[in-house]
Amino acid sequence: MSDAMRSTTDSDPSHGWDAAADVIIHDRGRSTIGVAVLREWARDLPAGASVLDLGCGAGLPVSRTLVDLGCRVWAVDASLRLVAAYRERLPGVPVACESAETSAFFGRTFDAVVSIGMLFMLDEAGQRAVIRRVARHLVDGGRFLCTAPWQTATWIDPTTTQRCRSLGRAEYQAAFARSGLAVVGTPIDDGENHYFSTVRS
Repeated sequence: MSDAMRSTTDSDPSHGWDAAADVIIHDRGRSTIGVAVLREWARDLPAGASVLDLGCGAGLPVSRTLVDLGCRVWAVDASLRLVAAYRERLPGVPVACESAETSAFFGRTFDAVVSIGMLFMLDEAGQRAVIRRVARHLVDGGRFLCTAPWQTATWIDPTTTQRCRSLGRAEYQAAFARSGLAVVGTPIDDGENHYFSTVRS
């Protein structure tokens, strides 16, 4: 990645997603990858659970699936264009255009937080900080589901051209534990994406 590209993406709170919004709206809106994992995870939530979709994109398929399952959904994304598309698709769902690192998370706690394809877009310090912030916004026994590769790796995301970083399975588990989150599952979806399912103890 060139220095010019790195400085542009580093100053972009959406981490490249706003510039790639058209591709994301089109491709992710048609995809069902991960829906089966999400549905299985949601079975352990209370009826009418309050769920925050962190890094919600345009709302499909994650928020739509949760709404269809009867959850009360709130959403956060740092891309103005994706938030605008989200409001068109899910007009009854509160959505804030804020970064995961600075969002107030609507000033409330949730029964669950889900974050698909977002955490590893942050630098190491940002990932650890978001994990801590999520834990503080969960009720006792609340659940957090997120995606991140199990191996330690750095790569360039082909859609956003943003540098991504996976801390690796052991480091993620340690970060969860330090935040009071116990890992209770590590499913893999039909797109071979790795998940961490955690519960606040």
